[in-house]
Amino acid sequence: MARLMELDSNRSQRTLSSVQSTTHGMVAELTTGSPAPLFSLPDADMEMFDLREALSRHNVVLYFYPRDGMPSSTQQSILYSDHESEFMDCDAEVVGVSLDDCLRHADFRDEHGLSMRLLSDEDAEACRLYGVWHQQEIGGVPKASVQRKTFIIRRDGVIHRVFQDAGSREHLAAVLQSLKELTRSEHGNRQEHRRNA
Repeated sequence: MARLMELDSNRSQRTLSSVQSTTHGMVAELTTGSPAPLFSLPDADMEMFDLREALSRHNVVLYFYPRDGMPSSTQQSILYSDHESEFMDCDAEVVGVSLDDCLRHADFRDEHGLSMRLLSDEDAEACRLYGVWHQQEIGGVPKASVQRKTFIIRRDGVIHRVFQDAGSREHLAAVLQSLKELTRSEHGNRQEHRRNA
């Protein structure tokens, strides 16, 4: 179950207010510059992934997808996994989130030899926080779905970029290009800080 993590009362209040302002029950859309909602979820090995802790070490590429085993979900996960070294070069950890339980994630990971952590959001709490949880009526029957979307989150907890319609090689190239630009910017800022120290 996802748990919002408390940084301090002011930061938590800013984060919550930015993502929980609703219109007809819909969470406000997260965009570049928005604070990333913090959460903790179990991975395929039933170990907890804490976003705040991960961001203390590196940038995070957080991608949401509907279900394990769907052709588009499989293609996206394999693409990310196959380019793990490039993500590492950009000081970024890739993390996938879907509604599947931990055991299904483990089977999916092992079947395709995936390297990234896959998080189980069975209650859709993180999906709701990131605005990717949608409900619609199909044939008069309410159906819930998770929108495929990728977020690059900087180490300072701010969303750097948001990508829609994830899964293609073009999408992967765009994510990596954005990460490389972020890495260059971070290195430039650190060098400037050292010169001014």
